[in-house]
Amino acid sequence: MPDNKQKTAVAAAKTASNKKSAAMQRPSAVLCDKTKAYPIAEAMELAKKLSKTKFDASIEVHFRLGIDIKKGEQQVRIAVNLPHGTGKTVKVAAFVSPAKEKEAREAGADYVGSEELIAQIKKTEKTDFKVAVAEPVLMKNLGQIAKILGTRGLMPSPKNDTVTPDPAKAIRELKKGKVNLKNDDTGNVHVAIGKASFPAGQLIENFQILLEAIRKAKPSSSKGIYLKNVTICSTMGPGIRIAV
Repeated sequence: MPDNKQKTAVAAAKTASNKKSAAMQRPSAVLCDKTKAYPIAEAMELAKKLSKTKFDASIEVHFRLGIDIKKGEQQVRIAVNLPHGTGKTVKVAAFVSPAKEKEAREAGADYVGSEELIAQIKKTEKTDFKVAVAEPVLMKNLGQIAKILGTRGLMPSPKNDTVTPDPAKAIRELKKGKVNLKNDDTGNVHVAIGKASFPAGQLIENFQILLEAIRKAKPSSSKGIYLKNVTICSTMGPGIRIAV
């Protein structure tokens, strides 16, 4: 008869074997080939299947661009309307004249104002919003908080349509799923295009609209391969290369 020590050793061996077997059967090990570039439809299904978080994970796209980040004219900065939104609630601050405050609120702006809103941000340095929209006439006033907004990527700009004489329209578009993008310090662009719970067709349509916008944004002075690599993943999920 085996003694207690032998029984314990056998049980531990069985546990280790079971864990190894389970690891080999995980979807991430079986379904995702990191050396392969997948068609978008297959990649999207994989990203959804490999999302194992308890919350509704975001589906993210990462573009590696062949641009020279040291050259200002090669910076990529665009605004894209995703037809099915991102699944995220975007808080918007609207810096508008008193005459347009009502329509800005009706459009869905979370913070609305001019001098008082600017003074509040200047005093507290709090910016509890993701995007700022401004009328052109108020841009000179924003100089007081330009450092605060600029370092956090919140400064309104005509390049992404956040400086506009029609702030209500811009706010509605942002609330529906418009995203503002720019390359980071390594020449990459990162953006969420929806949630894992979205139908694959909606995610694919969002991706295709985004891809076309990125292609059109290629700087004229950029030489060589522009779209070097495109990957898709869910939050905390593995990256899946896309064939484009």
